[in-house]
Amino acid sequence: MNGKKILFVSSELVPYLPENPVSLMSYEAPRMVNSNGGQIRIFMPRYGNINERRHQLHEVIRLSGMNLVINDMDMPLIIKVASIPKERIQVYFIDNEEYFKRKATFEDADGNLFPDNDERAIFFAKGVVETVKKLNWSPDIIHVHGWMASLLPLYLRKYYADEPLFADSKIVTSVYDKGYDGELDNEMMNKIAFDGIPKENISSLSAPDYNNLLKVAVDYSDAVILASEEISDDLKNHIANLSKPVLPYVSLQEAEDAYTNFYKTEVLK
Repeated sequence: MNGKKILFVSSELVPYLPENPVSLMSYEAPRMVNSNGGQIRIFMPRYGNINERRHQLHEVIRLSGMNLVINDMDMPLIIKVASIPKERIQVYFIDNEEYFKRKATFEDADGNLFPDNDERAIFFAKGVVETVKKLNWSPDIIHVHGWMASLLPLYLRKYYADEPLFADSKIVTSVYDKGYDGELDNEMMNKIAFDGIPKENISSLSAPDYNNLLKVAVDYSDAVILASEEISDDLKNHIANLSKPVLPYVSLQEAEDAYTNFYKTEVLK
């Protein structure tokens, strides 16, 4: 992986959020690439339950200040950054007062999904791309983890299709069994269509449950990693029918060799 540029985009990441399969692998995968000579950037949302003082987040003024249009509303983009000290890894945080100030990640105190999670996912996807454009950093691989990041492949291939910075980038989506119950806002498809993305490209989002959202992610990815042992048959069958490179589930202990080999022989071939 020496010299290869890999952009990691994740819903969750330790040490900023509690450990679970998504947040742990979102940390381990960049660490592996970093230790093998690759260049990395990591992006995640700046949820309100992340302790900014403890983790020493600070705003990057030169990257902030842009407005992103979400469903015909101007939403200010704030970029913050922090470092994971023992790994010397920098993490960029996508922030917005309206979407990410609340002191929780995806659900309210009663366990109900936030009604604007769909808009938060759109904002996150656009925010990542716009920030990477400002950094003028062209990744060889873009690796997506977690459902809040899962609109990124669609937006890169459709909304940002003519952006030369990503013309040669390969997209990998890791698919986890841990998602969300129920559905996101039933207007999600219309909000994405507002950005000029044809509805036929996102027809599965007429019912925006976890499986259908991940189907859209893998449809616009170049390769797929099965990051959990148990994945629904519906999702597994969809992936199997895509004729794309798929890395079967491997344990954390096997991940370094397996991921590195997959990147080199299947994704970048």
